[in-house]
Amino acid sequence: MHSTPYAVAPVDRSLEAALRHKIDAKTKPLGALGRLEDLALQVGLVQQSLTPALAQPHIVVFAGDHGAAKAGISAYPQDVTWQMVENFLAGGAAINVFARANGIGLTVVDAGVAHDFGARPNLVDAKIAPGTANYLEGAAMTGQQRDAAMARGAVLVRELAAQGCQAVGFGEMGIGNTAAAALITHCLTGAALADCVGRGTGLDDAGLARKRELLGQALARYDGAHGDALAVLARFGGFEIAMMAGAMLAAAQLRLVVLVDGFICGAAALVAARLAPAFLDYAVFCHASAEAGHKAQLAALEAHPLVDLGLRLGEGTGAALAWPLLRAACAFLDEMASFESAGVSESVA
Repeated sequence: MHSTPYAVAPVDRSLEAALRHKIDAKTKPLGALGRLEDLALQVGLVQQSLTPALAQPHIVVFAGDHGAAKAGISAYPQDVTWQMVENFLAGGAAINVFARANGIGLTVVDAGVAHDFGARPNLVDAKIAPGTANYLEGAAMTGQQRDAAMARGAVLVRELAAQGCQAVGFGEMGIGNTAAAALITHCLTGAALADCVGRGTGLDDAGLARKRELLGQALARYDGAHGDALAVLARFGGFEIAMMAGAMLAAAQLRLVVLVDGFICGAAALVAARLAPAFLDYAVFCHASAEAGHKAQLAALEAHPLVDLGLRLGEGTGAALAWPLLRAACAFLDEMASFESAGVSESVA
């Protein structure tokens, strides 16, 4: 048995008919608000309310280093992880800008960066170790480290929920983490490795070929079960991915709306969904990443992202940009007139 409880209860669908009736009675043709109607229904079911409202949205960015990064699987040196954490703390990264623009709270977490930040006012020190081990040689983390990371992520979300947060998004930073996500995606979806591996931070053709070769070698050395989410996470994951998976499961257990960003967050969502399929009831897939393996993730999860902006930055940027759509979905459900209240004639068809 693993120490962290992963069970997630499916949403109670007893309100579904009433929610659909309320949506259909708005002053618009049936289905005319498209995906926003699906979103309003989902949030209403998650909150068990005909007037859902998403208070105190928050994005948590988990940062961690990967032992395999030094083997040349990224276009950037590993030091960029801690340097970008400093950028987050200074308020200068894309996620800082988008969170500010949309009134979203932001927390930065050191899940396992190979750098000593010291005590910092805006940084949560949840460091499991200074980076994972090199999965080209063995497991990236021990079972105990994986469980500790997942449990720590859960604690962070429980703290946010206790403060009134009803919608939580996740982001990440970690040089080499698209490679880890590609391996997790291949193992948990069965998609061909070549279809899961992309350019990450901007590899050229030679760099992409080297990345694919190295990840093929990593897979060849792995003799575990490819469908075992916890085993795959420990073998190839990063502390930031493990912490995010634990956080996602805790958010679903607490009936929060979970904003899933792109490819790296998608890998954590894959793990969460394999451990607790009902997690997907609470998950909003915010955007279609331009990173190669995201299509495989979305297909395996039967997920339909809200927007496709060609993003491949990570950091939770897609979640922040999708936030106004969730607000709009709740707002139309709550504020838009019905045919009856507005005195507008309904269709006679």
